[in-house]
Amino acid sequence: MTDWIGILKEQTVNGDQMGREVPKMLANPDISETQVKTLFAALEKQADFAEKLRLALEKFGHDFPIIKAAERLEERYADLAASVAEKLKAMRK
Repeated sequence: MTDWIGILKEQTVNGDQMGREVPKMLANPDISETQVKTLFAALEKQADFAEKLRLALEKFGHDFPIIKAAERLEERYADLAASVAEKLKAMRK
């Protein structure tokens, strides 16, 4: 049986770390457009995974606080991806 709660905990730790690291990366004046694109793709992939995780948690009837935590994780990755998209847009001007 899959440990959905364990996966959520692990992904939340990763999401917290990305929340600290992504702004630092974007603030680096030497970051290239290719690096920003790669970062965006990785964050989009994580947001997609977080969405699938949330759906699995819902499907298996986990309690509301667990679902809410999964939603927050999904939103965190979506917000990070949006900030990277803004950086990419600014780089292309």
